[in-house]
Amino acid sequence: MLFSVLASVALGCFLLEGVAAVPSQLDPIVRLNSDLSSKKAATSCFPSLNFTMPSSVPSSLDNWWCSMSTEYAFVGFSYEVTACQSLSALKKDFLDIKKTFEGRYVRLYGACDRKGFYDDIVNAAWQAGIGVHALIWFGWEDPNIWKTRRDTLLASLHSNPKAKFVTRALQFGSEPLYDYALSASDLTKQINKAKANLSSLQIPVTVSEMPYGYQERAGDGSQNVLNAIDIIDAHVLPFFSTEATFGSKSWSIVKEYINYFIDNGNGKKIYLSQNGWPSTTYPGVEPNSPSAVADVKNEQDYFKLLDHNCAYFKTAGGGGIGWFAHIYSDNQEPGYGIYGTNGKLKFPFSPQISC
Repeated sequence: MLFSVLASVALGCFLLEGVAAVPSQLDPIVRLNSDLSSKKAATSCFPSLNFTMPSSVPSSLDNWWCSMSTEYAFVGFSYEVTACQSLSALKKDFLDIKKTFEGRYVRLYGACDRKGFYDDIVNAAWQAGIGVHALIWFGWEDPNIWKTRRDTLLASLHSNPKAKFVTRALQFGSEPLYDYALSASDLTKQINKAKANLSSLQIPVTVSEMPYGYQERAGDGSQNVLNAIDIIDAHVLPFFSTEATFGSKSWSIVKEYINYFIDNGNGKKIYLSQNGWPSTTYPGVEPNSPSAVADVKNEQDYFKLLDHNCAYFKTAGGGGIGWFAHIYSDNQEPGYGIYGTNGKLKFPFSPQISC
């Protein structure tokens, strides 16, 4: 059954409907038993917390990546690149994500068409010791620019010797099914071509999409897209549900969203790649429920909710579910950032990386 969704243009996302029922009192989002948490995640594989980057590029990917089963709960940040950040800025932010928040990944959002930009991403990620969910961004203005971005990114992945050691996945996005960027059959073809292109680099291919995008295009063959992708990068922004109220009360919406992928994703690994709650509204970021509240407290409470359910994310189908916080800074997407435009944390943020 299709989720009931009302039109909203917030981040190009339209969220499913659900009813929330969670405890009203959640513990503060602090890392309980931090030393134990770090030890569980800190193994001799990339991008674990205690992994030391080699002085030179390895000759093989053998035993390089940590098992995806260890990548549940908080894994990192969605990070918008529309500003075409300098290499120094990327290094600073990626190191902050790793050192301050124990993030292991960045999931790219938006596009920068500056020559050599993904090489800067790779070099900054290598220095910080974090992985990347790379992105072929479709956008909305030029219907064909994604092809240039695809070719440029694929070329960089092959030419930069460090790229395959930090690129955990390649996404097509954002929401190409919902936005009708391609037909489901053409998107499936693009996924399979990218998989063939990247097979020697062992980089999985996915689509950055919400359940409703797949459901809306079911008659067009969207299940073939789910069948073709290697992992699932899922969008969950429950603020836009017609049943949304408070961040702390959105668990059933989140669960319904996730259950779609568990039921239809053939047991594949799931990451919540575009995932958060806005602290403000503005044109394009407006609720579909008159009861939905956008403020800093509800943004904080939403992430408390996710952290409170660490045990669920550890045992969920597909080998556990990892979640990204969307987004790193309000300078990237107003209202969604963990950092405000003043460069300071909007609220304490220290989610568990294991439990």
